[in-house]
Amino acid sequence: MPFTLAAAAHSELTIRKSRFIGCVEPVSGRAQATQRVTALRALYPGATHVCWALMAGGHSAANDDGEPGGTAGRPMLEVLRHQDLDGVLATVVRYYGGTPLGAGGLVRAYTDCVAQALLKADRLPLIRWDTLRCELPYALEGWLRRELDGHGARLLAIEHGDRVNAHLELPASQVDAFVARLTDASQGQAHWQRDNADNERA
Repeated sequence: MPFTLAAAAHSELTIRKSRFIGCVEPVSGRAQATQRVTALRALYPGATHVCWALMAGGHSAANDDGEPGGTAGRPMLEVLRHQDLDGVLATVVRYYGGTPLGAGGLVRAYTDCVAQALLKADRLPLIRWDTLRCELPYALEGWLRRELDGHGARLLAIEHGDRVNAHLELPASQVDAFVARLTDASQGQAHWQRDNADNERA
């Protein structure tokens, strides 16, 4: 199961006079991550590098920001992957201290900075949610409403016409059991449609 973070967590390392300032934080996607990186550049105008890695919506991105290729962003991304994180941005701001660290030293510094920040972070499970539409007889509306809590479901909207049309959201792991239970109770009178817009969140 993938996880996200409850809030931002920080770390700081000094290696051979180079200062590394790390942060891991929850983000909704690439747009928010880009805004955060831009804000960090403004916050640390004298920094030599602002490297970052992003896992969001099953997609990944990484940026070395001028460090030798593969020594910063990609190793940071691997830390996020290893921790099974999603919806998370890792950033490391570096102030160069005048002494080269070499490729291996850079990889260790960037991964350690992210790993130490993650040690301070609270992780939350990401739940995949499905949205369903159900058309059912009026006699079953009350029963449907009572069943929602037991399956962790939420009623998003309801319309009353010739029949009741309910728009529901529930954890993907509960969908099959919920649909089967209501289908049995309605003796096949409930008709289901699953929306395509599934999403994940804590």
